[in-house]
Amino acid sequence: MATADQVKALVRSHAEGDDGQFYSIAMQVAARASRGGQGKFAQELRNLVDTVRSQPAVEQGRPIPVAQPRGELSGLLSVSYPDTRMADLVLDPYVRERLDRVILEQRQRDRLRSHGFEPMRRLLLIGPPGTGKTMTAGALAGDLHLPLFLIQLDGLITKFMGETAAKLRLVFDALKETTGVYLFDEVDALGGERARNNDVGEIRRVLNSFLQFLEQDQSDSLLVAATNHPQLLDRAMFRRFDAVIEYPLPTGDVVKALICNRLAAVRLGRVAWPLVSKAAEGLSHAEITLAAERAAKDAILAKVDVVTTAALAAALRERRSESNR
Repeated sequence: MATADQVKALVRSHAEGDDGQFYSIAMQVAARASRGGQGKFAQELRNLVDTVRSQPAVEQGRPIPVAQPRGELSGLLSVSYPDTRMADLVLDPYVRERLDRVILEQRQRDRLRSHGFEPMRRLLLIGPPGTGKTMTAGALAGDLHLPLFLIQLDGLITKFMGETAAKLRLVFDALKETTGVYLFDEVDALGGERARNNDVGEIRRVLNSFLQFLEQDQSDSLLVAATNHPQLLDRAMFRRFDAVIEYPLPTGDVVKALICNRLAAVRLGRVAWPLVSKAAEGLSHAEITLAAERAAKDAILAKVDVVTTAALAAALRERRSESNR
């Protein structure tokens, strides 16, 4: 059941019109009830919060404000409520399957806990830039109706390395206090290999602190870490995550889906998709999307009715040339 402090915080956030904070505290009450064996009440409260959050703001009487981190946390975290959903993303089928499982376990966490199991909630996303890792964090937040907190590494990592571990503790305290999706982007800045010869002892101590906080974290928040350079991560990092999901460069059907989704508002000709996929080899999701936009804009400016195979292939080859510079 809710603590006295949580009840007061609920009343205060309601009086201030801070719906984001109100929902967050309600989710904390649900988490506490779940841990206390009140699984049915906890699920009913979560369902109620999800239902109210999913309604358009006009139906709730006023726009939903975003609760901003205060004090020292304001320089470490930025927060948003993404509109992105997992259905909006074009992903490799294997990646999609892994993420769907994460969402399923989160939505059925009380059932899992009633049998002595915990849902997956610490994810490490690895792969080339532009393959959808950062967007995945937003989609998870959107599907689960949670705020997305982006950890600001430039505020977290200072030249006074002793301060970094203290700031890390503040972030992990926030995970417990405010349920959400917390994204550590470019996590290799924190989780680099401890054995590298050019590392000073203090940097290794920061990594050790990060690993310890990961190990001790018992919050209900989702922790998502992403990196373009998994080879730089300390091996111990991989053991601290419930799932390590690798994002490949798009091929075949994924290339086709990316282009069709982005160009849904324009007319495509009889596209030879094998030729287009060949031209897209080595490009990321983001780069293919930009190339498709370029082909569509060229057609519009030239007053051409359709986007052709030749136009798509040319735009993709041009994009690859730009990426290789």
